[in-house]
Amino acid sequence: ASKNEPASASAFLRRKETKSIILNVLYVFFGGKIRRPAVMAVYEDIMGDVQFSGRSSRPFEGGIGLPRRPRPVTDYGSSMVQWMHTRRPRYKGAHRVETERPSASYTIDTLPPLARIHTPADTIPVRHLHQSVGKSKKPITIVRWTPEGRRLLTGGHTGEFMLWNGTAFNFETVMDAHYDQYQAGVTSAAWSHSHDWLISGGQKGDVKYWRPNFNNVETVDDAHHDAVRDLAWSPSDAKFLSASDDTTLKIFDFTARACDTVLTGHNWDVKSCDWHPTKGLLVSGSKDHQVKFWDPRTGRCLTTLHSHKNTVTTTAFSRVNNNLLATSSRDQTARVFDLRMMRDICILRGHEKPISSLTWHPIHSSLISTGSEDGSLHHYLLDEPNIPTGHVPTIAPYDSTDPANTPAQIIYPAHRIQFAHSATIWSLDWHPLGHILASGSKDNFTRFWSRARPGETSYMKDRFHIGEEAAEAQETWSRGFRRQMREEEEQELQDEAEGLVDQKKNIHPTLPGIQGVLHPADGVGLLPGIGIAQPPPQTSGLPPSMPNVDPSRLAAMLAVSLPQQHSFLPPNPSISGFSLPSGLPATPPPNLHLAQLQKQLLSQGIHLSQNFATTTPPSNSAVTAHPTTGVMPGLQGAIDGLTNEDGSGIRRREPLPSQYDSLKEEQRKGNWRNAR
Repeated sequence: ASKNEPASASAFLRRKETKSIILNVLYVFFGGKIRRPAVMAVYEDIMGDVQFSGRSSRPFEGGIGLPRRPRPVTDYGSSMVQWMHTRRPRYKGAHRVETERPSASYTIDTLPPLARIHTPADTIPVRHLHQSVGKSKKPITIVRWTPEGRRLLTGGHTGEFMLWNGTAFNFETVMDAHYDQYQAGVTSAAWSHSHDWLISGGQKGDVKYWRPNFNNVETVDDAHHDAVRDLAWSPSDAKFLSASDDTTLKIFDFTARACDTVLTGHNWDVKSCDWHPTKGLLVSGSKDHQVKFWDPRTGRCLTTLHSHKNTVTTTAFSRVNNNLLATSSRDQTARVFDLRMMRDICILRGHEKPISSLTWHPIHSSLISTGSEDGSLHHYLLDEPNIPTGHVPTIAPYDSTDPANTPAQIIYPAHRIQFAHSATIWSLDWHPLGHILASGSKDNFTRFWSRARPGETSYMKDRFHIGEEAAEAQETWSRGFRRQMREEEEQELQDEAEGLVDQKKNIHPTLPGIQGVLHPADGVGLLPGIGIAQPPPQTSGLPPSMPNVDPSRLAAMLAVSLPQQHSFLPPNPSISGFSLPSGLPATPPPNLHLAQLQKQLLSQGIHLSQNFATTTPPSNSAVTAHPTTGVMPGLQGAIDGLTNEDGSGIRRREPLPSQYDSLKEEQRKGNWRNAR
C-alpha cells in the first residue's frame, strides 16, 4: 500500500490482509514450530519501514494521544508443546531437540525450565518484560500467581485485589479485599495446596477466605490484634498458620474458622512464617532477630536460631528440596539452613541495603532470588559461589571432612539487577512453570522478569541494569515518555480540581448542546424560540421581519441559519461589503453597531470587506449591547457567573462519575453479575 494513500477502511483492510498473509507464510515456512514473537520479529525485519495503520491513537482531553505501543506477550504454550513432543524417559537420555546455542535462530527451540532441571543458570530472569501500575498508585505489598498461572494477584495499601493477565500483563479487574476507613491494606496471601482456596490477611488483623473466582466466602475479623504479616497452609489444607505484629502465631482450623493453638515465645513482631510441605514442622522469623521452629501438635518451641543480627523478614522452606530452609534479614544477608544439621550452610551476600523479600524457584532447588530496600534484585545459585576478585573462596560444609563445624560457604549473586525498582521490593513470586518472576514494590509498580532469548545481550544496557542516566547516555532509554506521562497526570488532576470548584458555583441552567448560560428573566435568548418566548415585534422603526436585536444575537442568527461563504445573499448596495436579505430595509437598524457586528461575524468565519464598519448608521443607533447576552461557541469571552478564578471564560470539564455509579449502571445492563 502506498504511504500517501488515505487512511480509509478499505486501505486498512488491505494492509491487514497483507500482514496476515506474510505471517502465515512465515509460520508455514518454519514448519509450525516458531512462536508468535519470533514470527513478528521476522515480519518486522522483512517489511522494514513500511507503515501499517494499526489501532488508532488514543485521544484525550487537551491534546493529541500518542499511538499505542505494541504490548509484549509471553506465550509459553509452544515451548511446552514442543517439549512434550520431543521429551524422552530419563533412562533414554535427554530430549531430541538440538542443544540451544547463543543465536536468535534457536529461539524456536526454547524449552521450559521443566526440561532443564540440571541447568538453573538458563532460567535466571535477567530481562525485563513489562511493568504494571494500578490507578490508585499505591505501594504493592503482595504478589501471588494464581495456581494455573493465568493471572497475577496483587494487593497493596489500598486494601484492594488487582488481577493482571499472566501472558499479556494487562489489567483485568480490581476488587475490595481488606478495605477499612482507618486501616486499609492487604499484608499477606496464600493459596492452598489443592488450589481450591485463597486466604488473605489484612492490616487490622482480619483473615478472609476466597474461592478461585475471588468470591469472599468467610471473614475472621478477630484473628489477630494487629496486622497479619504472613500465612501458610498445612500439607493437608485442614489448618493454616498466621503470623502477626502482635508477637504471636496462631494455628487455625480452616473448616471451623477458629483458632486451635496460640504460639508465644517471640519478643517482638513476627514478620514471617512457613509450614513444612511434608512434615509437622513450623518456622517463624521475628523482629527480635530470632528464627524459631515449632511443633504444631503441642505448640512447643523446638529450637531457636540466632544467626541473624537484625529483623528476619522472610522464612521459606524449599518445595523441591525439603531439607532446606531459606531466611532473609535486614542485616543485608540471607542464609540457607540444612534441617538435618540444624545449621546454616550458605550465607548469601552482595546486597548493600536490608533484604526485604526472598523466594525459591519452583523447579530448581539451587536458585534463590532476593529483593532489597534499595530496589535491587539479586539471583543466587547455591552451587556457584561467584567469588569477586580479591575475596578468599570458602568451602561448602558438604565437601569438608567435618560438616558440623565447617563455616558456612559465602555465596555471591550470579546476576544483579541493581535498578530493578526505585524503592523497597516487598514481594517476589515465581510463575508455577518457573519462567516468569513477578515483583511488587513500594514504588507502586508490579514488574515481570524472564530469561533472555538465545544470543540476546542488549538487556545488560537497559535502565534496570545500569541506571536511567547511563541508559539515556547510551540511547537505550529516554526520559521523554515518563515526562509526558507525568504532565498528563498533572493536567488531569488540575482538571479534576477545577471541575469540583466549578461545580459548586450557582449558575443558571444551560440549553443542551449550547455553550453559554442565559437568564430567563432577562427576556433574551440565544436562539429565538428556544427556552423562552419570542420577543414581541416592534411597532415602529423597523418592519416585523427585523426585531430589535443586538449585534451578538444577530451574529448568532446569521451563523446558525446561513452558510459561511461570501455570496450567500443577493447583493444590496446599501451597506458596503455586506449583503442583506431581500426582506430587510436598505439602512441598518438603529440599534446595530457595525464594527461590533463585523467582529462577531469574523469570529464565526464570515469575512467582510474592510470598509464594512465605515458605513454611517443613523444618529439614534447609540444603544449598548445587552449585558447578559450569551457567548457563541468558539468565541472568547465570559458570562456573569461563568468566569473562572483566572478570569477566563473557558469551562473546565466536570469530574467523572464515581466507580460505584458506573458499576451499578453496568450491572443494570447485564455486563456484570456481581460487584467487582
